[in-house]
Amino acid sequence: MKALHQHLAEYLEMRAALGFKTERARWLLSSFVAFMQAQRPAVISSERALEWARRPAAAHPGWWAQRLSTVRGFARHVHLADTRHQIPPGALFRASVPRSTPVLYTSRDVERILRATRELDSPPLRRRTYETLLGLLAATGMRVGEAIRLDRDDVDGRQQLIAIHASKFRTSREVVVHPTVADALRRYAMERDRFHRPPRSPAFFVSLAGSRLIYNNVHGTFAGVLRHAGIQRKRARLHDLRHSFAVQTLLRWHREGRDVEAWLPRLSTYLGHRCPASTYWYLTATPELMALVGRKLERALGASS
Repeated sequence: MKALHQHLAEYLEMRAALGFKTERARWLLSSFVAFMQAQRPAVISSERALEWARRPAAAHPGWWAQRLSTVRGFARHVHLADTRHQIPPGALFRASVPRSTPVLYTSRDVERILRATRELDSPPLRRRTYETLLGLLAATGMRVGEAIRLDRDDVDGRQQLIAIHASKFRTSREVVVHPTVADALRRYAMERDRFHRPPRSPAFFVSLAGSRLIYNNVHGTFAGVLRHAGIQRKRARLHDLRHSFAVQTLLRWHREGRDVEAWLPRLSTYLGHRCPASTYWYLTATPELMALVGRKLERALGASS
């Protein structure tokens, strides 16, 4: 009989071959397999899957539903090879997760974050990797998964372009970066190549071992960087760098007097959203933007009265 970790390796390989993103599944299912291997016997049951899914106990049931859904897909795969493993039932939790109000990072916050990466108690390459990675996320609003998946050939510093392939919703796009960002990427690439020669993976951002960065490790490091920077957040979310980029862009357009409704599709395309409605959520979820829109509306109503 195969061990669960062997089934997991096969399952993730199959999912990747079919074109699915596997970062979150790898992270969650590695935790689930470790939990199961501590049981005797290590056989998936509905009760054990539910016990694992309900962690942490204070989480929203929607998060539990996501965890259980991930396990169900894996359990179906394992059940085909070994019918002792049960497939947990679905629809046990309320699946909708309320969208968190974004926490916005100011320009000063970003400066403190990048300075903190340079003070990490780590080898120079790791410090430079996180300084460049977090700087790229703050400057472009890229998703962290997109940045981690970048290969060397995807970054063209001379043309100031980054190619993002088959991202969320399986879309691809090119991201134009500021010359200062392109310079930072070139400097990082030179230092990385001096440390790892020949390269051990095609990844642009690499670990000390030369391998591609791991999604969960990046989040953990970011939490540590925030603490070192003295920035207190209830939840350390890398995605808030993306929110902050979008909000600052919209605020700048408002202040410049641009027709934000007409320009919004450009920002949507740059961020890789399927439609402007997804980008518009940043407006409705942000008190600063809503206050600015309210003031404009008051002036318009006053002028028409």
